[in-house]
Amino acid sequence: MRKLSHEEIKSERKELSKISEYKRAPIYVVCDNIRSIFNVGAIFRTSDGAFIEKLYLTGYTPYPPRKEIEKVALGATLTVPWEYQKDPVDVVRKLKAEGIKIAVLELTDAKNYFWNVKRGDFPLCLVLGNEITGVSKEIIDMADLSFELPMLGMKQSLNVSVAYGVAVYEMVKKWNFEPE
Repeated sequence: MRKLSHEEIKSERKELSKISEYKRAPIYVVCDNIRSIFNVGAIFRTSDGAFIEKLYLTGYTPYPPRKEIEKVALGATLTVPWEYQKDPVDVVRKLKAEGIKIAVLELTDAKNYFWNVKRGDFPLCLVLGNEITGVSKEIIDMADLSFELPMLGMKQSLNVSVAYGVAVYEMVKKWNFEPE
């Protein structure tokens, strides 16, 4: 085994000029009042890696152009379709009306782990909540599903961008690599 060179890695990447021609994972993401600009940058970068359909930044979630977002996103603001909307509830209503299942990444009484996502759950919108208060009650009430990560130590949750990375890659795995 050997580490790939930068040129070898680059040769396998999608071209920015043709990015709209590639099929994306049928995953939409809503950031419900994320407060950290650095979390937003990390969410952009992970969204590019998972090649999601669209990212919605809502409420007081910071949005581009911001140098702090770019510092972490490393150009992913150019490759991830995104939109800012003031009201996250409006975005969720719109997506739900389009037949997209709404899933919150939140601790709920439904107790459903993220690895239980099924191919039949797509297209899916994953809602990420505020770092302190989580996903709003109004959006939880509208959700079709909830997913959580098991926390085996003393802490109740992971950083929102880290939790998103773990969950979205499981979703990409189910969509791309597992039979229906």
